[in-house]
Amino acid sequence: MLPGVRVLRVTGLLRPAGAPPRPGASRRARCGPGQRPVGRGVTGPDLRHFLRAAAAVQPGPSPELPPESSSTPAGPKVYLETYGCQMNVSDTEIAWAILQKNGYARTKELDEADVVLLVTCSVREKAEQAIWNRLQHLKALKARRPQARAPLRIGILGCMAERLKEEILHREKLVDVVAGPDAYRDLPRLLAVAESGQQAANVLLSLDETYADILPVQTSAGGTTAFVSIMRGCDNMCSYCIVPFTRGRERSRPIASILQEVRMLSDQGVKEVTLLGQNVNSFRDLSEVQFQSVAAPGLSRGFSTVYKAKQGGLRFSHLLDQVSRIDPEMRIRFTSPHPKDFPDEASVLQLIQERNNICKQLHLPAQSGSTRVLEAMRRGYTREAYLDLVHHVRESIPGVSLSSDFITGFCGETEEDHQQTLSLLREVRYNVGFLFAYSMRQKTRAHHRLQDDVPTDVKKRRLEQLIATFREEAARANAALVGQAQLVLVEGPSKRSASELCGRNDGNIKVIFPDAELEDAAECRAPGRAQPGDYVMVKVTSASSQTLRGVPLCRTTLSCAAASH
Repeated sequence: MLPGVRVLRVTGLLRPAGAPPRPGASRRARCGPGQRPVGRGVTGPDLRHFLRAAAAVQPGPSPELPPESSSTPAGPKVYLETYGCQMNVSDTEIAWAILQKNGYARTKELDEADVVLLVTCSVREKAEQAIWNRLQHLKALKARRPQARAPLRIGILGCMAERLKEEILHREKLVDVVAGPDAYRDLPRLLAVAESGQQAANVLLSLDETYADILPVQTSAGGTTAFVSIMRGCDNMCSYCIVPFTRGRERSRPIASILQEVRMLSDQGVKEVTLLGQNVNSFRDLSEVQFQSVAAPGLSRGFSTVYKAKQGGLRFSHLLDQVSRIDPEMRIRFTSPHPKDFPDEASVLQLIQERNNICKQLHLPAQSGSTRVLEAMRRGYTREAYLDLVHHVRESIPGVSLSSDFITGFCGETEEDHQQTLSLLREVRYNVGFLFAYSMRQKTRAHHRLQDDVPTDVKKRRLEQLIATFREEAARANAALVGQAQLVLVEGPSKRSASELCGRNDGNIKVIFPDAELEDAAECRAPGRAQPGDYVMVKVTSASSQTLRGVPLCRTTLSCAAASH
């Protein structure tokens, strides 16, 4: 414990209200060695107050939209920065919805802020180092703060907060608030404690927190795309992955709350929604009693899991069906699925093929092309099983765009293993890829059981080879689209030229084209220039590994474009 500093720490695993304690877990929420419960000589809420409050805000059946009037210029100003994956973008919107309802105002100017919150990533060491570097900049900002103003409060939210709570609080003595991914409801109270000069932390993991009753406030006003979180946590326990330890066990939002959020986004004019989760296609809504005894679906052929099959609940195919019916002019994507959850008899692939507004694009994380490495990673499949799934997907959805994740330099990876990954990249020919060098994470199975024995320079060389091979094959895949007409959702002006527009096609590939006056194929509007949120038919004239270029043909709609093809 730091001298002169009292720290509010709440750690452990939160049980649903009224649930009996799990065997062997009854002591996990108590104060550990060196920790003191809040309330001994400290003015403010004690631990019992927090637990009662947590029980009182269990997710309800209907989402609650923060009133527009709840944020006033007189309220403390909060500045939010987001690092990492799309889930963190969604988490930022949830955190802001909670703060807005509690009287905070949002600022885009760092110097104006009374509170700075960093929503962090912990999946790789490089991601964490970016936060430590940013904190050094904020330390200087805090030191320059005029004495006439209230002290600047700094908070670390998300996965890094969950993984490194003690180090964050003790290192540099800079951070005032630490909140894990399941503790955003507690932010107003934590910030109130911080105002009294104490550090405050809540890294309690929950078995059922999905923020289902909180409709996120979209952080990009007037945006054409949005993320909708449908589940949290992960049960796959891949040996390299920190996510189960920073985001907890899998739990899914009730479908009713997801549908309400998507309807709200449709009413706001959003034209593309991405359904988010660490393992979206293992979605399982247990909120309706009549579906709790439904048999568990099978796995993709040749795939296995480290956990027993889970019975009951409405599954992802049902959710995807319902979401796609809300607005025929709204594109639907989802990420990230696990390859194991695409069984032959499942209707997800069929829905993608049949529905015009479900994008013909799939993310199939492979991680490695070596069966031996995949086994060490505990991925639950072989190279051959993965390739069989790829062939099945391409047969089911002609013209589908595929993306994937790869890790190079994992524990024990040999040069032969590396060559097998390169050959998988060539054989599948992905349109989009996310490639990284392995970074050992504490708490993972790999950290406890394996050796990070591939030298850094070898990881770097192998990563460079993976990137070069991916780009070569992606350029070939994208070149096949030259001469074709692609339906593009306009996102806005190109970053490199104000005379060009940028958007994405159905396969999630960036498309750039001239900003020109266009006819309206649906004959609903007069000729004019395309605006963000418009669909434009573009004839592709050139392609690279990451971008398509073309000439615009006309403005149109999803329904009209589908009818013409």
